[in-house]
Amino acid sequence: MQPIVGHSPQPPGEPPGTPRTTPPAGEAPLSTIQRTVLERLITRIIALTQQQPAEVWAAMKHDLGLKNNTPMQSRHFPAAEQNLNQRLAGAQQTHETRQVLQQLNNLLSQGNNRQAVSNYIRQEFGHTALSQLTPDQLKTVLTVLQKGEIVVPQPTTRPATERPLLPAEHSTLNQLVSKLAASSGESVKTIWQNLVELSGAKSSEQIPARHFPQMVTWLQARETLAHNPAPTLQVIQTVLKQPLEHHELQRITDTLQQQWQATPQTVLTAAQVQEVLSQIFFMRAERGAVQLDVRSIQPVYNPFIAFISEPLKVMSARPGLTLFALVLVFCLVLLVL
Repeated sequence: MQPIVGHSPQPPGEPPGTPRTTPPAGEAPLSTIQRTVLERLITRIIALTQQQPAEVWAAMKHDLGLKNNTPMQSRHFPAAEQNLNQRLAGAQQTHETRQVLQQLNNLLSQGNNRQAVSNYIRQEFGHTALSQLTPDQLKTVLTVLQKGEIVVPQPTTRPATERPLLPAEHSTLNQLVSKLAASSGESVKTIWQNLVELSGAKSSEQIPARHFPQMVTWLQARETLAHNPAPTLQVIQTVLKQPLEHHELQRITDTLQQQWQATPQTVLTAAQVQEVLSQIFFMRAERGAVQLDVRSIQPVYNPFIAFISEPLKVMSARPGLTLFALVLVFCLVLLVL
């Protein structure tokens, strides 16, 4: 039986003639489209923040002044959408800042970039820590560092000394040796033997402390390059704490060409990488050992004084001989005249 046209069917349980009540505008629950819009925003937020969907729903309802178990209505949709858009913008900003910091940290581990960046942000922004910079300032620091527009100072090195390694220095090397052994598969004993041979000492306990900085660089560079599938001379330069100087780079380049017919762009084997790092070690160890000893510096007139002083000493000790020599010289002068 069809209902009469113009009259809505009577709901069951209501007396005849009772009019149906329609929820006021805005009191209806969220429509399918509205819920879909909000769920898509929440999906993008949790992808950036690792939050759970329930956490985002609860936080949004709290901001809107709703209890967590209160169903949302269509009139809440505009404020809810605005709230989620603000949360998404904040999450995107945080994610972008985190990526900039990661890129910066990767660059700070190369050469003396950390000191260069510290000097730059102190001069430009009046701070000394990256955590005190705004996101825009962090982007500026990353950009100028990537473009090479920051002056990178030479790292300061400790004065050379012939004392043996301190226990703390020996412990530091031991930790680095263990890390290298785990990365390269070499034995700890072999790596320590390499260090002893590099230093020219008879045992690890006799390694001069002046080699400590270069040994740290040698071990850290080898450990980093062990994870690189295609190490080249250009890659080696990026892992050194102290960048290669022009003459050092030239010597290494000549070695690559003469021994292996390789260029700075050629992929090197593990043995070749170790040979290059060892040559860098020897060059810098040799440079550090060249020190002027003030006590051994002789004045430029010293040879002349030595030449004159010896005869004078003899003449002063034997006055008779001195008189005879003077008479002989006088006679020779008369004969010449």
